[in-house]
Amino acid sequence: MKVAVLDITGKETGRKVELSDSVFGIEPNNHAVYLDVKQYLAHQRQGTHKSKERAEIAGSTRKIKKQKGTGTARAGSIKSPVFKGGGRIFGPRPKDYTQKLNKNLKRLARKSALSMKSKEQAIVVVEDFNFEAPKTKEFKQVLKSLGLENKKSLFVLGDSNNNVYLSSRNLKRSEVVINSELSTYKILNAGSIVLMEGALEGIESNLTK
Repeated sequence: MKVAVLDITGKETGRKVELSDSVFGIEPNNHAVYLDVKQYLAHQRQGTHKSKERAEIAGSTRKIKKQKGTGTARAGSIKSPVFKGGGRIFGPRPKDYTQKLNKNLKRLARKSALSMKSKEQAIVVVEDFNFEAPKTKEFKQVLKSLGLENKKSLFVLGDSNNNVYLSSRNLKRSEVVINSELSTYKILNAGSIVLMEGALEGIESNLTK
C-alpha cells in the first residue's frame, strides 16, 4: 500500500512510500489486541494498596469489659474490626499486577492495531523534521497544518529527538514516541498516527522478526 509523504505544512512532497502489507494490511486479531491492552493497563497499577489488619493495629490486649452482665455482646480486644480504630477485615494487600505475554502475540497485537488504523485511513506519513529549540508554538503549527489541532495524535519518530519531544510535552492531545516505544494501547488511543518517514523502517523491522 502506497502512501503520500507530506511535509510539516501538510502539503504533498511528490514522494510516496510503500507500507508493508505484513504490518499495515493484515486481518486484525481482536483477541491479541485485547490481551496486549489489558497487560498495558495492568502494568500502570502500582499495587501498593494496603490497610492494617487486626494484628497490625497498635493497642492494648486487655479485655475491655467483663464477659457477662453488660447487656451487650461480649468483646475481648479494642483492636477488633467491629470497633472504631480497629483492624480492617479482608483489607487490600500489596499485589503485583504484571502479566506475561509472549513476544509473538505482542507483535501480532501491534500489527493488528496498525492495520485497524490503516483501514480507517488514520495514518499519515510526514518527512522527518526538527526544531532549532523546543517550541510548543511550532509544534502546534505542525498539528494545525496536518489538521490534527483538535484531535488525539501520536507522532512516531525514527530516533530520539529531544526538541520535538519537549515541544509536544505540554499538549494533552498529542504524544511523541520513538518506534521502539510503540504500543498497542497508544496506537488505539490516538485518533491519528503520524509516522515520520525515518520511523517506517524501524517499525517494519521490529514487527516482522
